[in-house]
Amino acid sequence: MSEDTAVSTAPVTAPADVVASIRKFVAAEGGSAKAVVQPVGAAGVRITLVGAEGGILGDRVVDSVETATAVVDAVEGLETAEWDRELTSVANVAPSHWRQMAGWVAHQTRFPKARNRKIVD
Repeated sequence: MSEDTAVSTAPVTAPADVVASIRKFVAAEGGSAKAVVQPVGAAGVRITLVGAEGGILGDRVVDSVETATAVVDAVEGLETAEWDRELTSVANVAPSHWRQMAGWVAHQTRFPKARNRKIVD
């Protein structure tokens, strides 16, 4: 095998801070949750969590799919899932999570005019 096609076989270690925060989430959700592993481009891989009690959402971002898999394997009560009808129907986005996802827009009382306004008008 040439150097260009060599595959690294070093085990991937799950980041301790990510594992700790997900364990806390799983414990708060009754001891079990589902994890959807989703690559999000250059930012890395998002581990989206759906809690068993109430379907509360949580998420963490790690560097790679391998790291995400190591995190899921390290947390008892966490199982890998896919976004399907059953999972999306139980997912419950808390108001605080909506505000967090909205970022700076969530705290605005007035919005700036569209940048492309001259084209549209």
